Amino acid sequence: MLLATLFQDSNIEEKIKAAPDDGYEVGVFIGSMLPFVVLVLIAFIIYRYNKKRLNKE
Repeated sequence: MLLATLFQDSNIEEKIKAAPDDGYEVGVFIGSMLPFVVLVLIAFIIYRYNKKRLNKE
C-alpha cells in the first residue's frame, strides 16, 4: 500500500486548473481530505476500544 501512494500524483493545483467545472474542485477537496478523516476515525475507534477495555479490568 505504501508503494502505491509513492506512485500517485497528488498535485491538487494542476487538477483544479484542468477541471471542467466548479463541481470538480469540490470532489478534489473531498478526495484529498478523505484519507485523513478515515485515519482519524480509525485512531478514535482504537482509542475508545482500549479505553473501555482498560476500564473493565
